[in-house]
Amino acid sequence: MRELGQLIDVEEPAWPELKETLDASPVPVQVLAVDSDLGRASILQLQVTARSYVGAMVLHCGGLLVDDGWLRLFGSPVEGAAHGVPGLARVNQFPAGFDPAWRPEAGLVVAQDVLGGVFALNGAAPTAAGQPGEVVYFAPDSLRWEALGVGYSAWLAWLVSGALDEFYADLRWPGWREEVRALDGHQGLSLFPPLWSAEAHQDISATSRRAVPMRELLGVARDSCRQFDGVDPGFLGAV
Repeated sequence: MRELGQLIDVEEPAWPELKETLDASPVPVQVLAVDSDLGRASILQLQVTARSYVGAMVLHCGGLLVDDGWLRLFGSPVEGAAHGVPGLARVNQFPAGFDPAWRPEAGLVVAQDVLGGVFALNGAAPTAAGQPGEVVYFAPDSLRWEALGVGYSAWLAWLVSGALDEFYADLRWPGWREEVRALDGHQGLSLFPPLWSAEAHQDISATSRRAVPMRELLGVARDSCRQFDGVDPGFLGAV
């Protein structure tokens, strides 16, 4: 086990490089205010250093709202902030106090989108697709985990590069920005017919949409997986 000082007092910390990448993003990226105490507790529990993008995010950033809030990356936010985005520690149910025996063996939920899509960083024993250390995506339109073939730092740089337009090309509709901006960080959009239906695939703009708690959206997706395939996709984050 490494002490807190060993994790944060490092040469070549990642935050300056990461901040430069965020500032240069061609898409709207809001950097949320950080709770320094939560950040220090989170990096200690994760046992990663500030040289990593994961460590930099939890230590120096409250989270990110990308593309007007379509995607929420989790960090260490100030409790009760107006945006309502939960922290990485809460989403992944970190212990209340430091526990050297606790590890997210299957994976760490690092981001969610407003449709109930989930990005996770695979742990040592992933139950989803991909290899340890790889970012995977739970797609709400297919109810499947998809391996993305990259680690956390490359994934983060990719998603603020403008690549989300192509990634979500079939899942956005005219006027989506206005609907997304009206949500808070604990809400997502429930579509009817649902995203995985043939009707939604044919014309997503014709679906009806309503704001619901993210907890409800993720619960419906998990239940649907069990019902259709008899397979539990596993942990999608506690929000």
